[in-house]
Amino acid sequence: MRDDYIEKDRSRGIYFTQDWVSLPGTMPVASGGIHVWHMPALVEIFGDDACLQFGGGTLGHPWGNAPGAAANRVALEACTQARNEGRDLASEGGDVIRAACKWSPELAAAC
Repeated sequence: MRDDYIEKDRSRGIYFTQDWVSLPGTMPVASGGIHVWHMPALVEIFGDDACLQFGGGTLGHPWGNAPGAAANRVALEACTQARNEGRDLASEGGDVIRAACKWSPELAAAC
């Protein structure tokens, strides 16, 4: 557990190959100022196994809390689908969000 170097496997998200023996796993968390335009980077960096804590990114939606949550969910699902289709979120993430805005008035209002 005191390795000098820990190999990363970015194809699996934030994944380290170190043997943790009996220690429980951890979950990455993104929090603090995140909103729908951050979603492509969040999906690319954290993958599927993460906790995304949207405070103002949900509560600050112009139509209220529930539409804010819907906008975040639509952005997450659009980015996840695009990633699963092999699209490069680093270069196409903005296009993915803009396209999803056409199908979600909540997301369009958040953008």
